[in-house]
Amino acid sequence: MLFDFDTPISRENTNSVKFDGRKSYFGTTDVRPLWVADMDFPVPDCVTRALQERLHHPVFGYTLYPESLYQSVIDWFARRHHWVIEREWIVMAPGVVPSLFAAVQAFANEGEGVIVQPPVYFPFFSAVTTNNRKLLLNPLVEKNGCYEIDFDHLEGCTKQGAKLLMLCTPHNPVGRVWKEHELQEVLRIARQYDLTILSDEIHADLVYTEATHIPLARLAQPGDKIITTVAPNKTFNIPGLGLSALVIPDAEQRKAMKNAFEMLHVGNTNPLSIVAFEAAYTGGEAWLEALMKYLESTRNYVADFLQENIPQIKCSKPEATYLMWLDCKELGMTDTQLRDFFVKECKLGLNPGIVFGEAGSGFMRLNIGTTKATISAALESLSANIKLRRL
Repeated sequence: MLFDFDTPISRENTNSVKFDGRKSYFGTTDVRPLWVADMDFPVPDCVTRALQERLHHPVFGYTLYPESLYQSVIDWFARRHHWVIEREWIVMAPGVVPSLFAAVQAFANEGEGVIVQPPVYFPFFSAVTTNNRKLLLNPLVEKNGCYEIDFDHLEGCTKQGAKLLMLCTPHNPVGRVWKEHELQEVLRIARQYDLTILSDEIHADLVYTEATHIPLARLAQPGDKIITTVAPNKTFNIPGLGLSALVIPDAEQRKAMKNAFEMLHVGNTNPLSIVAFEAAYTGGEAWLEALMKYLESTRNYVADFLQENIPQIKCSKPEATYLMWLDCKELGMTDTQLRDFFVKECKLGLNPGIVFGEAGSGFMRLNIGTTKATISAALESLSANIKLRRL
């Protein structure tokens, strides 16, 4: 099957955060939007057809989760990730971010510690701080452009009253796919200190050819406390529909998460979200294979272009995600100056690295989930403006 990822689609005036939110975030609409982590590609036809079929029925009342929805999760992860999930382990959730907040409430009391590993997706921080839990930072260590977990420091964090570790795997924004020996060490520490792990694996399907994602729970032993967040949202470009799933083998932990959601009185039984979720996992595999080839080509192009034309900006190829982590420290700018340079001079809207924690200072996050022509134009603008500044 042929899939078209090169034809641009206008997203203006669709209430898109990425496009229509530029003015509020960047102070101008005159920027090429390469920030919010959704893609500019049309969803797989199987998703569109399923939604259209559901729309033929004119009533959109309260909706149950069908058994076929749960089966789509079981089949997908067995087929794609060799992970055997049992039906009773699955808890449907209104999104990954609400799940972060619920997990903090479920597994850490006020004042108790929650570990996050910056630079990391910023709701990891707010899920802890807005719930009055103690934020324990276990910064990733950068070595020659590749990030690693500081296990000695992680073990030290656990001794500060930590109850929960929020692991991002694959990691956003640095693009690491953690290897088995790294995941095993995380599990060893968690077992020794009775730590619960919330494993955010929403980017599990967006892995490039040189890496293999291993679900953390696939390595688990009886008694391990692991809650895994999964969803087709990033994979198939349907994040606006919100629905996600939690995989929780332990019955007591399932009960705790359900109680947290009930206390928040949040749920998501939107009939269209359910239809899109199931259709994506059931029929979207060929589309995903084509997407990953396209993204890998774009990723390689960006890395090569920077090396050849803008050596001041360093970028290791991410092993996963459609997000690239640009090290701009050699430009010699503060974070405010860096943001203004990209926005005002290059006309590019990227996420400043500082929003992912202090460890992101001097970086910018580039979203390559768009046409190659868009990325090419963005890089040419960046290169030209750096030369004008003689940086």
